[in-house]
Amino acid sequence: MNSKMALMSALGMALAAGAVLPFQAAANANVGRALGHPLWGAMASLTISLAVIVPLLLVAKAPSPNVSAALHGPWWLWVGGVLGALYVGSATVLTPKLGAGGFLVAVVAGQMVTAVLVDHFGLMGLTPRPINAMRVLGVLLILGGVFLIQGGGSKPPVKPVVMPPVPASASLGSP
Repeated sequence: MNSKMALMSALGMALAAGAVLPFQAAANANVGRALGHPLWGAMASLTISLAVIVPLLLVAKAPSPNVSAALHGPWWLWVGGVLGALYVGSATVLTPKLGAGGFLVAVVAGQMVTAVLVDHFGLMGLTPRPINAMRVLGVLLILGGVFLIQGGGSKPPVKPVVMPPVPASASLGSP
């Protein structure tokens, strides 16, 4: 596969990954509501993630991790798990308040502001990419999108489609 096709394939996969995030945020918020607290929704999501990843590692016949090499790396190698939990927890708590679109556009804006700074300073081993007028304009347009999507001149909210509650006495094994 040539490099242009590989780039297009990677962009397509990234778009697909982004397309599932509104569903993930809404599902986690709803399972948190059903379990009695948003953080239980985050816990359920992360537990299910682990249950999915472990068999994938086995099917992929991934080699055993080189924990020694990772332990000798910089401290920030391990921050991804903490940040992932913070993201999932935040999505579970904030999606019901902001809506999927409002939450995710704010997430993207936060990502882009931070990413431009990470690139500018070459943090975490990245090659520095200086801030320039086009990058600042891109960030400003995204921040404008936060305003527009979150309610700049918005109409009253539309009544949501509510799924019927699952009875507490229902069990997964019942017909």
